[in-house]
Amino acid sequence: MRIVIGEDSALFREGLARLLADAGHEVAGKAADAPGLLAAVAAARPDLAVIDVRMPPDRTDDGARAARRIRESHPDVGIVLLSQHIETRHSVELVTRGRFGYLLKDRVLDVDDFLDALRRVAAGGSALDPEVVTRLIGRRPPDDPLARLTERERQVLALMAEGRTNIGIARRLWLTGRTVETHVGSIMAKLGLAASDEDHRRVLAVLVHLRGAARQGPEDPTTAAP
Repeated sequence: MRIVIGEDSALFREGLARLLADAGHEVAGKAADAPGLLAAVAAARPDLAVIDVRMPPDRTDDGARAARRIRESHPDVGIVLLSQHIETRHSVELVTRGRFGYLLKDRVLDVDDFLDALRRVAAGGSALDPEVVTRLIGRRPPDDPLARLTERERQVLALMAEGRTNIGIARRLWLTGRTVETHVGSIMAKLGLAASDEDHRRVLAVLVHLRGAARQGPEDPTTAAP
């Protein structure tokens, strides 16, 4: 794959570039701020852009906002956001269009899983960090449909959000395929997602909690990374 990296930390940016190059990918561009990222994507036309949520010039959600602009201008470019905190304001819209991943930076340390997530996104799929999903679900009010899920169903939903198939979920949780199918059916029922030829219920299930988290507003600044 041809990949552009948007990351203001020189150490992390160069380490990521080396990791990707060692895995056989072409790093077609690197940028330390949001304007530079937009220019790099426009010039390189990559298959994938790996972007830090917080970048200069404002060091708030500049990377996420740049990702939205990339999606509008270059819809075929896969986007993977990296973050040390949870940001949902822009993620909801991005995930509905596919070719989108949102991972905590610690996931890069698990190289095989990280590279697998990049491949899934570039191929048109999604890769939402299961820890992010679990933390979002845990913040739900009692009357939220997601509060009805059991702990095991939350684990299954987290892996669904990561882009795993039922077989992949079964292997991760040491369950049978039939048991996973049962959990998925229960999740869909509890979230009120009826079968449809027009909608992808697995994506809709993830969107249910992302939309709720976005309505709650920005995260607690005491839990955000500096």
